[in-house]
Amino acid sequence: MARSAPQPSVWQGECGRGWACVPPSPSLVWIHTLQRPTLRLRPSSSDCRTQPEPRAAVAFSSSEARATATATSTSLPTAMCLNTRVRAHTLSLSHTRGVGDTRESGKYQGSKCLRLVSYVRIPSKPIQGIVSISHSSRISNSREAVWENMARMCVKSRRLDVARVCLGNMGNARAARALREAEKEPELEARIAVLATQLGMLEEAERLYRSCGRFDLLNKFYQAAGRWQQAVETAETQDRIHLRTTYYSYAQHLEAMGDKSLALTYYERSDTHRFEVPRMLMEDTLSLEIYINKMKDKSLYKWWGHYLESQSDMESALRFYDYAQDYLSQVRVHCYLGNIQKASEIANETGNRAASYHVARQYEGQEKISQSVHFYTRAQAYNNAIRLCKENNMDEQLMNLALLSNPEDMMDTACYYEEKGVHMDRAVMLYHKAGHVSKALELAFATEQFGALQLIAEDLNENSDPVLLARCSDFFIKHSQYQKAVELLVAAKKYHDALQLCLDQNLTITEDLAERMTVSRGSAHLTEAERKELLERIADCCMRQGNYHLATKKYTQAGKKIKAMRALLKSGDTEKIVFFAGVSRQKEIYVMAANYLQSLDWRKDPEIMKNIISFYTKGRALDLLAGFYEACAQVEIDDYQNYEKAFGALSEACKCLNKAKGRSGDETDQRLTQLTHRLTLIRKFIQARRLYEEDPAAAVLECESLLEEEDLDPAVRVGDVFGFLVEHHCQHGSYQKAWTRLEELRRLYPSVNVSVYVSQQSLEALQSAAGVRLNLGDNTHTRRDADNTHSDGEDEEEVEEDENLDD
Repeated sequence: MARSAPQPSVWQGECGRGWACVPPSPSLVWIHTLQRPTLRLRPSSSDCRTQPEPRAAVAFSSSEARATATATSTSLPTAMCLNTRVRAHTLSLSHTRGVGDTRESGKYQGSKCLRLVSYVRIPSKPIQGIVSISHSSRISNSREAVWENMARMCVKSRRLDVARVCLGNMGNARAARALREAEKEPELEARIAVLATQLGMLEEAERLYRSCGRFDLLNKFYQAAGRWQQAVETAETQDRIHLRTTYYSYAQHLEAMGDKSLALTYYERSDTHRFEVPRMLMEDTLSLEIYINKMKDKSLYKWWGHYLESQSDMESALRFYDYAQDYLSQVRVHCYLGNIQKASEIANETGNRAASYHVARQYEGQEKISQSVHFYTRAQAYNNAIRLCKENNMDEQLMNLALLSNPEDMMDTACYYEEKGVHMDRAVMLYHKAGHVSKALELAFATEQFGALQLIAEDLNENSDPVLLARCSDFFIKHSQYQKAVELLVAAKKYHDALQLCLDQNLTITEDLAERMTVSRGSAHLTEAERKELLERIADCCMRQGNYHLATKKYTQAGKKIKAMRALLKSGDTEKIVFFAGVSRQKEIYVMAANYLQSLDWRKDPEIMKNIISFYTKGRALDLLAGFYEACAQVEIDDYQNYEKAFGALSEACKCLNKAKGRSGDETDQRLTQLTHRLTLIRKFIQARRLYEEDPAAAVLECESLLEEEDLDPAVRVGDVFGFLVEHHCQHGSYQKAWTRLEELRRLYPSVNVSVYVSQQSLEALQSAAGVRLNLGDNTHTRRDADNTHSDGEDEEEVEEDENLDD
């Protein structure tokens, strides 16, 4: 009968998908697989007989259990006694909850778990072998397979963290390292593709590389897999940055495979054929020579020339050097063959520096100094040429070579001339060219080389030695070169001496010179007070020379804005005057600008009139503003006979005088009284002209009463009143009265031009009625032409009333 399996209590170990347990009795092994058939083996108490080793001692319901039983039975020795008699075969259903659960039922109760339980009698001695073999082979193989399957699942689920654990348990160090190195890739798919490659999932890796667009890694993948055609195609279409590298790798692969003809093609495509093809074909020199002649490449010609030269075939080497245009190698071979004349011709014709240098060395070895110096010069090896000139006293050529060379050679040559005591002018020039200006000046002064001194002084600046600058300026003053002396004095920071020299010699101070003499604030050379004094002196010099704009700038920098405004007023630049007055914000400057603007034709430019009013207002010069309004009123009366606007301007003048009354005293009161009287007279005349349309007789009486006023003329022109009366009488046909009024006007002003006050039509009618030709007289009162007659609608902005004058 079947006995229930005992509970495991001695050892329990993990074995792939199941458990293997050793119970307290060493003669019983129980192998339990989750949801798999269970094999139970019981030792036999009867005698053992030697039987042939069975391939299947029990029957199973799955291939895995059958494999386990087969492995177990076949692992036993052949002489092992096995009792193949099966005591019982029981098909039962059990719901396994754990390793020790041995519940069995005798009948089929459902479809949850089918378990085949078989009992086999075996001897007790081989049981330890069964345990050892089963544990060491089955458990080990199943463990690696499980972790590998889990790693493959990580590729599908994209779990790299779990994949690292799986690779660690598999002991796959190479894959773990590759996965760690792939962490630098930004794309997740690229890192997963590396894992798939290490697990042998090549199709999945290829798909991942394509999905993330990493064609460079896909190219490497194809190369590693030996799929070169796909690698080349990928490089040509998607990964062109690695195209030449791919060609080169493919060529190396072909060379290793022995396909040299195709390898040669891909070496050419990778542009490495100049080195790789000669190396590959080195053993087949005939093929190599044919290839070089076919390619006609200078680098290959040169390489083949070197090879032929190493084989002592000089003529062929020269021919290939000529093909390669390698002039140095040609010269070298000709010199080796003793044909230095041919080498010289090649060096002279080509001008190759390396070839010229080689020829120069050969001539120097033969002590042909002139030829050697010539070729050293063509090779631009000036130091060697200078060395030979010094050694052989070739002073004439030495100067030119030194000027062509670097500053160190110039210094050496200058010291050479100075030590010999000859050609001191050359020594001064070389010191100057080498950058040692102080040494050049000292030597020039010591040897009185004035011509060289003038050349040196042109390169002097503020960074030069002040003592040398002063010495040079004294030299130029003695030789009447004052402009150069001024520049040197400025460079030496002797600004006052430079200014005095400008004044004494009447030198023009340019804007550049003035800027160079302008010391910045915070300078260590001058205090702030000295700096302003210097700027004021510069501005005074500019004023004397008539450079008013530069004087304005320097006065402004010195803080003398009043003087700056005076200089600007002399320049007559209206735009800059208005701008400077606006930014200065000083009363005196506002008044000065307004006074200047009044000198302009402000009658034709309303913008100037606005600026005048604005500047007088900002400068609080209310009395001057009142005077300007009076001038505006007088212009309206004299030029346009517009008494309405004149009345408005005089009203503004009265407002200004009222505000300035407390500041100026009695004089303002007197002016205010006069203006008030003038306003009264003008108001009467305006009312008379307005009343004329309704009551001409009353208007005429009003004008006649105005003529009786003693001081009428400053306010209302007498001629305008007489003209009004003459026009009235002419319109009403009273020519006798009109003639009488006209005679009165001519008696008061004998030289008056009556056409200014009386229209031409009325004069013609009057002349016709009287039969007399009138003498119109002189035009003592200015009036615009008829085409420019001023109407009430024009220039509404000429007089701007300012109701908000400051108190």
